[in-house]
Amino acid sequence: MTTRLFGEPVQRREDPRLLTGRGRYLDDIGEGAFEAAFVRSPHAHAVIRDIDVSAAIDVEGLVAIYTWEDLPARLAEPLPLLIPHPALTHGRTAHPLARDVVRHVGEPVVMVVARDRYLAEDVCALIEVDYEPLTPVVGIERARRAETLVHRDVPGNVGAHLVQEVRSATGLGAREAIEAAPYRLEFGLDIERSASTPLEGRGVHARWDAGDRSLRVHSSTQTSTSVRMAIAAKLDLPLPQVEVVAPDVGGGFGVKIVHPWPEEVLVPWAAMLLGHEVRWTEDRREHFVSSAHERAQTHRVRVGFDDRGRVLGLDVTILHDHGAYTPYGIIVPIITSTQLPGPYKLGAYRVEFSSLYTNTVQVTPYRGAGRPQAVFCMERTMDRIARHLGLDRTAVREANFIQPEEFPYDQGLTFQDGRPLIYDSGDYPASLRMLKELVGWDDFPALRERAAGQGRRLGIGIGCYVEGTGVGPYEGGHVQITSDGRVHVSTGLTSQGQGHETVFAQIAASELGVPIERVSVVTGDTRRFGYAVGTFASRAAVMSGNAIALACGKVREKALRIASDALEADPGDLEIVDGVVRVVGSPGTGLPLATVAVLSNPLRYAFDAEAGRATQFAGTPSPDRPPVAEGDEPGLEGRGYYSPIRSTFASGMHAAIVETDPLTAEIRILRYAVVHDCGNLINPMIVEGQIHGGVAQGVGGALYERMVYDEHGQLLNASFMDFLMPYATEVPHVETAHLRTPSPLNPLGVKGAGEAGVIPVSAVIASAVEDAEGIRIDRMPISPSELFDLRRSTAPGFSGLSGRGAAQTGSATSRLRNTQ
Repeated sequence: MTTRLFGEPVQRREDPRLLTGRGRYLDDIGEGAFEAAFVRSPHAHAVIRDIDVSAAIDVEGLVAIYTWEDLPARLAEPLPLLIPHPALTHGRTAHPLARDVVRHVGEPVVMVVARDRYLAEDVCALIEVDYEPLTPVVGIERARRAETLVHRDVPGNVGAHLVQEVRSATGLGAREAIEAAPYRLEFGLDIERSASTPLEGRGVHARWDAGDRSLRVHSSTQTSTSVRMAIAAKLDLPLPQVEVVAPDVGGGFGVKIVHPWPEEVLVPWAAMLLGHEVRWTEDRREHFVSSAHERAQTHRVRVGFDDRGRVLGLDVTILHDHGAYTPYGIIVPIITSTQLPGPYKLGAYRVEFSSLYTNTVQVTPYRGAGRPQAVFCMERTMDRIARHLGLDRTAVREANFIQPEEFPYDQGLTFQDGRPLIYDSGDYPASLRMLKELVGWDDFPALRERAAGQGRRLGIGIGCYVEGTGVGPYEGGHVQITSDGRVHVSTGLTSQGQGHETVFAQIAASELGVPIERVSVVTGDTRRFGYAVGTFASRAAVMSGNAIALACGKVREKALRIASDALEADPGDLEIVDGVVRVVGSPGTGLPLATVAVLSNPLRYAFDAEAGRATQFAGTPSPDRPPVAEGDEPGLEGRGYYSPIRSTFASGMHAAIVETDPLTAEIRILRYAVVHDCGNLINPMIVEGQIHGGVAQGVGGALYERMVYDEHGQLLNASFMDFLMPYATEVPHVETAHLRTPSPLNPLGVKGAGEAGVIPVSAVIASAVEDAEGIRIDRMPISPSELFDLRRSTAPGFSGLSGRGAAQTGSATSRLRNTQ
């Protein structure tokens, strides 16, 4: 096999279609369908006393109005809790339509179906819902005080509580090790709430065929097979009669993992009742107030260390705000608590978290999924140790690194997949050396000195991370070579812009020795592949990539065996080059894969019982025996499933140089450098794109994005007019370098890369701003107004100091206040 595309920067095959307007998104499907809209709660916490639809029922063009009381038994039940956990003792999920109490602004109460969306919205405005407002619980502190309960049967607003501890080599617990350490620090760290906000919101289209009682649903989802199973269960339909297709999806970033959303069962149900196609697409305000958020956590850190900065004991207490419901369980705080140690050997580690209910939008994973909080906590701790000891921040990290010869390294914790948290491969000292060279770490003091002479204030920051990727339980792939020589690849997980069509085609082309132009890829279509888990947790390349490679191996083996009979050669003497099976060393002797695909079909032959041999159909070759071995299935195709023994662990390090304006406190990123290790690279260009996009999202989370609730539970910035995001002008050029330590856990040696860019950015920017200002940055995101106020509150007259002078005067300042 000489056709080798694995590892090459192949241009994205999706882009010509998407960039020329030929993409097919949810809103492009179902012209002429009835349109749905929802009456959503204007209150964060209230009892529903009455729903009056009398003023709406005579509107011309109205088709139907549904409340919770109209729902059949299964559909009226609460939505499923997708990932139970023993620590989640009080998991709660919402009803598709609110039953008697609403628990956040935006919760759906009434569903309206009309001839178009405008009419449906008009009808919603005419429906009167009588609410009895209750006191809302907003923010972690109010949830912790539990003066009011979000759910009356959940004491203390605590949905879950979990403790994990790893003792030191000498048997000390974390708290004992801290007390025995030469140096100790204690401090608080916070990250505020943000959200995925993809370009395309959620959407559902459903078509019911009463003739064969089949249902086809299109959904802008990251989990089409799971949505299919949920719909079948909720609507009491046999699974084979339900199809779910994810069309082109304009971004997901985690918010489209949940399955099912209320609309994903309500819209198909309405289509079945009405005998007409029904569609719903989310508007932007709906997305802000009724989808999902993430990130909001507080961390209380106690750490003990020696004079080299080696951590002897670390004790972290986390309070996690999971909003009004827990449909996705407690994955986010579990990931934070287990990914917090990062690339370090901690003498002893104890982590405790409580996951709290509030009257705000529910929390599910957002790109990074708990890791940005973990890295912010660990890396701020490393910076705090370095400052306390007067050491270089990189030296403290080096003193704590797991060494290359120590892999596989068992952190002694249980990861999100329920399996031991064991790092498979990596070289953290090498990554740091590469990063320091890339960003010019050792030359920075001279650069800072020159800038200070010009009245400019510069700072440099660093952040290291380890990311669990490729979580199970499985993914599958199907590969078929048809009689025209084309290769058709399908896998169940979905795509939202990651480049799956390209990388999966590269894998198939490499494994089968065919030109990539002959390979087509389908994802997220249950008609083509019915069993899958979904696209999340940087798992597509690891899971579906390896499954497709395994399926290709089966197809390749069968193709060589069939061709060996026709060519009268041993299969071991054959190779596939450019779609032709040929004898090694004799390029002129071979068969195109198209011919092999024809030979693989036993229906091309009839068996003559009297003669005791196969006879040919007209126009086919006439071998002495059928080319398909006894027990073979017809066709040149194969199916493979990959299930890992545990997750792979990618890693990386980021560094940034920032400038803070002495007068306005504006923060500008001058340089941004990334060293990343995701094992073998399938397509380096696509990995670069994932990193660049992730950094852009991370910059948003560090400097701009936050969900601002008032004390009444009203989201004050539920539009792109008020929810700030960086423009291209605010996103720095990203300099990258790649370290490759292949994973020994899977045949391709790959690790995930999808979330790497976003994970450490808040930690890096905080580190750099703190270095420039000398003011402790313990809360993110940080705005210029907050930095300006922090300067005034911590050091009067501070604005005239240089970056170096600031570092000397700001060593004992209070934590950053949230002034919004």
